[in-house]
Amino acid sequence: MSASERIALVGFGAIGAQVARLLRERETPVTLVAVGVRDASAVRDVPAGARLIDDPGALANFAPTLVVEAAGRASVAPWGMAALRAGADFAVSSTSAFVDDALLKRMADAARDAGRQILIPPGALGGVDALAAASSMGLDRVTHIVTKPAAAWAGTEAERLCDLHGLSAPCRFFQGPARAAADRFPKNANVAVISSLAGLGLEDTQIALVADPAATCNTHRIEAQGAFGRMVVEIENHPLPDNPKSSAMTALNLVRLIENRVRPLAI
Repeated sequence: MSASERIALVGFGAIGAQVARLLRERETPVTLVAVGVRDASAVRDVPAGARLIDDPGALANFAPTLVVEAAGRASVAPWGMAALRAGADFAVSSTSAFVDDALLKRMADAARDAGRQILIPPGALGGVDALAAASSMGLDRVTHIVTKPAAAWAGTEAERLCDLHGLSAPCRFFQGPARAAADRFPKNANVAVISSLAGLGLEDTQIALVADPAATCNTHRIEAQGAFGRMVVEIENHPLPDNPKSSAMTALNLVRLIENRVRPLAI
C-alpha cells in the first residue's frame, strides 16, 4: 500500500514523539512531512524527512492530508484553521479548546466550507463509540469520573482545593459540568470535552475529578443511561513517563486514527 497519507504533527512532546515512534516501529504506510512546534530553531530529534515548522501558514507548503494536534489548547485555533485552509483534516487532542463555543463553530464552519473534517479521537477513553451511538437514541444521564495519582494534579487548581501532598485517601476536589472541568483543568481534563461531544454536551455531562495518593494509573469511568439501556465503561491507563498528566492511550488512539486511514480493514 502506498503512503498516500501525508501527516503533519503539531507538537513533539511526550504524545507527539510517541506517535511518531509508533508509526515508525509499526511501519505504518504514511509519510510524516512536517512537525509543528513553537520554536523551530530549538534542536529536536524529529523523524527523518519531516521538516520542523513554527508558522501554521507553512502547512500549505507540505500538502498534508491530515494534521494531528498534540501541542496544547492554545495551538488548536491557529494550527487547526491553517490545516483546514491547506485542505487537510484536523485531529484534535487538546479538546479543552472547544469549551469556547465560538471557536468550535468557527472551525466547524471552516471544515464544512473546505470539505474537510475535524476529528476527535477518544484520547485516554474507551467506549466513546458506544456513547456516541447511544446518544442518537437519547441519553438521560452521563457521568464521567477521572481519577489520577495526586502528583498528576500538581501545578493545577487542585493544589488549592485539597492537600495534594498530604492526602491519605482519595479526594474528589471537583464535581460539575464538563465545560467547567475542561476549562479549569485543561491539561488533565481534555477528556471531559470528548465524552461531552459524544453524549449530552458540555453543560449536561457531569464530571468528577479525583486525586488518589495510592493510584498508579489514570482511570476514567463513564456511566451513562438512556433509551438504549445502561453502560459503565472503566479504563485504567498507564501515564506517559514524560508527562504523568497524560495517558499512553492518548498516543495509541492517535496512531489508531492514522492507521485507520490507510489500512484495508479499519476497526
